[in-house]
Parts: sequence; structure tokens; C-alpha cells
Amino acid sequence: MKTDKYGTKDGKTEVENPTCPKCGEGVLLAVHEDRKHCGKCGYTRWENKEDEEENEE
Repeated sequence: MKTDKYGTKDGKTEVENPTCPKCGEGVLLAVHEDRKHCGKCGYTRWENKEDEEENEE
């Protein structure tokens, strides 16, 4: 599981995690194995493994 929230590209810092669609800029979603979750408002986006496998084909 990836734990880094920030990375660098061309000498600039970039945010790796997605932002919360409800809270907006500055609030990052925690990336878990089966979901993405906002600790501030409780928004959860469940990741469906079957859908991901179909999209990769």
C-alpha cells in the first residue's frame, strides 16, 4: 500500500492523493486498499476490484 501523499516532478512538489469532492482543495482523501476516505467529512469512495479488472483488459 502506498503511503506517500506528496511526490516531486520537475523539481515541483505534487500531491499524489486525490482531494475530497465535498471539502474541496486542501483536504486529501486517505487511500486504503478497498476505498478512499475523507477523515474530515466522512465521504467514502469504494473501489470495486471487478470494475478495475474489466477496465484493464
